[in-house]
Amino acid sequence: MRAVELFAGAGGLALGLSKAGFKPELVVERDSHCCATLLANKSWRNSPGRNWPIPFEGDVREVDFRPYEGRLDLISGGPPCQPFSIGGEHRAHDDHRDMWPEAVRAVRQARPRSFVFENVRGLLREAFATYLGYVLLQLQHPSLAKRDGEEWRDHLGRLQRHHTNGGEVEYRVVFELLDAADYGVAQRRHRVVFVGFRADVHADFYFPRATHSQEALILSKLRGDYWDQHEVPLRERVMPVRMASRNAAMLITPAEKPWRTVRDALWGLSDPERDRSTAAMLDGHRYQPGAKSYAGHTGSPIDEPAKALKAGVHGVPGGENMMRKFDGSVRYFTVREAARLQAFPDQWRFTGPWSEAMRQLGNAVPTTLGEVIGVAVKKHLDKAARA
Repeated sequence: MRAVELFAGAGGLALGLSKAGFKPELVVERDSHCCATLLANKSWRNSPGRNWPIPFEGDVREVDFRPYEGRLDLISGGPPCQPFSIGGEHRAHDDHRDMWPEAVRAVRQARPRSFVFENVRGLLREAFATYLGYVLLQLQHPSLAKRDGEEWRDHLGRLQRHHTNGGEVEYRVVFELLDAADYGVAQRRHRVVFVGFRADVHADFYFPRATHSQEALILSKLRGDYWDQHEVPLRERVMPVRMASRNAAMLITPAEKPWRTVRDALWGLSDPERDRSTAAMLDGHRYQPGAKSYAGHTGSPIDEPAKALKAGVHGVPGGENMMRKFDGSVRYFTVREAARLQAFPDQWRFTGPWSEAMRQLGNAVPTTLGEVIGVAVKKHLDKAARA
């Protein structure tokens, strides 16, 4: 299926969607390091990226999407999240980095059969409720564009009048807050995912149910299955008391699989701190010194899903990008380990120094999450085409 990927970053969402059966005809990314990463992976023999076009390195506002009108099955991407990030300045529509208007313009000009957009959960904060409603109305009525010089609130009012007065809905849109850990990613990464289908596409879409759960992980630990699988010594079998007591009386085995942990994700990799020569043989798997634990940044426990990786400030990642071992010691994740936590395959290379590669990973969408959403969207597009 034909697709266009906006705000591609290091390729996490695009790679996941490619695995689901979508082939991007255009990939747009303005960051030179991310574009270098995308180019570095075009030659990977088993990668869907080998058939990707050379990414357009530049501002999405410079791209005319009208030549793609009626040709696309999907437009996807993650508009920059800084305007809504909990760690950002929270300026939303007043932030020059807000690219939602460009995502809507791409839909308006190309008229794809469907779209998938994702963003940080901060977008759901009460302070952004009005702007979230504005985004949804624009996605539902992309042709009712903002006029030159028109304030966004005036545009919102015009959209509301159009919508409530029986104006034609061009795209049927749903959104949901998803936790990547619930879909087999070894990381607690929450993303708001928007899925829309053109009005003439009769898709009865619904978000996939979770396949993994915390309850299943807790039960696996209580029974000893998890520890035995990883051959963890008894003295290292640490589980918070609150978790054990909460589920000690659990009688029914959850239908889901256990959440995947840091230990699960890194299984098979050598320890870069103890065996530096062997670790260095794998691209990006080099020990990075200097990790320190401090209040609010205590690292990710090895036997839990990792905290959400962060892009960091000025190239310096926070405690979320550290692993905390059973004895409380911490060390930074290597690039390869962080890539595992984002479900990138080991052959996927990240260009630039450690801090730059970690920034790319901190901004990425887990490929597994992209694939899960892509499979669901493609299923309903296929079903609609057969109807």
